[in-house]
Amino acid sequence: LCPCLIYGAYIFLPFDAPLLPTVSARLVYTLRCATFATFPIVLGMIVSGISRLCSSALEPFGELQREVEIHRTYVSQSVHLFILYFFNMAVLATYLPQELLKLIPLLTGLFAISRLIFWMSYAIGRSFRAFGFSMTFLPLLAMLLWNLYGMFVLEPENLLS
Repeated sequence: LCPCLIYGAYIFLPFDAPLLPTVSARLVYTLRCATFATFPIVLGMIVSGISRLCSSALEPFGELQREVEIHRTYVSQSVHLFILYFFNMAVLATYLPQELLKLIPLLTGLFAISRLIFWMSYAIGRSFRAFGFSMTFLPLLAMLLWNLYGMFVLEPENLLS
């Protein structure tokens, strides 16, 4: 489903990436796009704080209720995946040709939407969360494989430069 979503958005959404000739310009563009991927994490932190305040726990460091635990776990996992996502996206931006830089905001949007889907499905039940997690993890795995291919096959002479 993820490749179909990315391909459909790439073809049908009417925007193009700006001209980014240098590596530093591409990294700044990636950083700006990645700020939008933090939206589900910040929203999760807000909801986690509100649910912690509204819980009926008398001990602040005691056993958490299921509702509080869901939001806390979601935020923790999302931060870990965002770090992996951001570093892979930064490396990907250096290897992509100019005409494919439109993938950077599309992958950012997919990350944000898939984390929200994971959060909703995790709140429904733990057995339903596989769809949202796979929509987050499989594009991340594809980016990692493309980055390794780019580093070791396409440009092995520039590996450490």
